[in-house]
Amino acid sequence: MTHRIVDLETWPRAAQFRFFRTYQQPHYATTSRLDVTHLMGRKADGLSPYRACLYAIGAGLHAVPELCMRFRGDVVVAHDMVTLSMTVPTEAGTFGYAYVPFVPDFDRFDIKAKTLIDAVAKGGVLQANSGERDDLAYLSCMPWLDYTAINNALPGPDDCIPRVTWGKFVERDGVWDMAMTLEVHHALVDGAQVGAYFAAVQGALAQV
Repeated sequence: MTHRIVDLETWPRAAQFRFFRTYQQPHYATTSRLDVTHLMGRKADGLSPYRACLYAIGAGLHAVPELCMRFRGDVVVAHDMVTLSMTVPTEAGTFGYAYVPFVPDFDRFDIKAKTLIDAVAKGGVLQANSGERDDLAYLSCMPWLDYTAINNALPGPDDCIPRVTWGKFVERDGVWDMAMTLEVHHALVDGAQVGAYFAAVQGALAQV
């Protein structure tokens, strides 16, 4: 993991960080609808809409520095790169976690993601992060539901790893869209950063 320690004496959000660190329920989730018409149009080319969404989420996370920040007690670190950890259905009927490093080149990312996800699907091992890593973002797809809101199971107020969930693709008058939710810790992330994340994801979805 390559990271730097954030200087709280010069960090503009230091006061907000200290304030929200006192909360027992400091997390909040924001759901927005994103246009995936471009992805559906590229399915005939062999594009996996699922892995394209993984890539776009990674691009969105890395476009917003605060989403790559984590705190360890009162120390804030900023990661240069975070790994995407997604739930993967297994052949045994359960699920495990895959760990896919993000790379900005979509073709390289797509190949690596397919290999790592397929291995988890066949292996059936949970591989849960027990807290030894914080250079992660947790991802989960809900393809069965066109939901309007969702939140995640969280171990406590000190968990500052972002969660991203996305739902079923829905077609309306030739336009396809989906719900996506970003859940974050308010000590690190404000609404402006959430908005910037969704804008970056939408941009990436239109370019793959």
